[in-house]
Amino acid sequence: MSNYLMTVNGKKYEAVDCLNNITMADSFLLNKIGTGHGEAKLYVGNEGERLENFFGSLEHIEINGFVLKSDFEKFLHDAEDEYKNPQQDYNKKDKFPEIFEKLSKDVNELDSKPLFFEVHRVGVEPPRVYVNSSSKFYNFIRKLGLPNISYLSILKLKDLSTGKFVFYFKLFIDYKPDIVKYESPFVKSVVEEIKNSNASEKVKERLIQARIGQGEYREKLIEECSFCPFTLVNDERLLIASHIKPWAKSNDTEKTDPKNGFLFTPTYDKLFDGGFISFESDKSLMVSPWISPMNQKRLGIYEGKKIEKLPLDDKREAYLVYHRKNIFKS
Repeated sequence: MSNYLMTVNGKKYEAVDCLNNITMADSFLLNKIGTGHGEAKLYVGNEGERLENFFGSLEHIEINGFVLKSDFEKFLHDAEDEYKNPQQDYNKKDKFPEIFEKLSKDVNELDSKPLFFEVHRVGVEPPRVYVNSSSKFYNFIRKLGLPNISYLSILKLKDLSTGKFVFYFKLFIDYKPDIVKYESPFVKSVVEEIKNSNASEKVKERLIQARIGQGEYREKLIEECSFCPFTLVNDERLLIASHIKPWAKSNDTEKTDPKNGFLFTPTYDKLFDGGFISFESDKSLMVSPWISPMNQKRLGIYEGKKIEKLPLDDKREAYLVYHRKNIFKS
């Protein structure tokens, strides 16, 4: 984390901390499922050492934050399926395709430079800590976010020349099936789509099995590397067949290609699948700054660490190019 540098408006900043997975309540968002009128204040946690270290004085939180147009564009790209084929019971579900087009237009008109805004603490009864901002850039977070499947993270950046801090706000989407009351459009319909395709029964079975990390796809992965390259655990019951280029973004050949996969134990599968780690072509580990320094230390991961047992070859490297560009949270 300490090696992660970012240039903002010509100044160099070091990423020093991260507040992860801030839940955006239905009441905070404009794309609602419930009946509330909505409120702009955002709950970031309870008073305590963790928040005090992150924000400074909790009594009067006054920070400079910013968002990036490119992040909003990426979010809309990742959320396009939900906007155009909404799976949740939004209040304006039938209007969602139109809302998507309007949001895409509005985001396109934003400046490509970092979009700064001031954030302050709202006077709510402690220990709960809420922040708010009157900026239209902050309000874009409320416009784009989706209940249950999107979340916010804040990266704390230190100006290397002055020692002052700025806070980088970024919106993420997570289609994983463990999100409460949500099932990805891909996961929900994929088996039925395969069954209704013109493929042979053998091909259909291979595709379905590959989708859930089983069958021939998993067997071939185990043949190439029978253990997790991080932990060296070789108990097949504890190994997950993880796609490098996501299954939903792969063609039929890529979906069942064992070169498009690694075997990891659950923690590292979660990190890789979520884009919190990736790998350079020399097997050096890439670690997302969206994991706090403390959690990086606890996990024993750091930027540049060589994962010597990683089964990397030219074919997997080709898939990793996609992962580094599209999945890794840089």
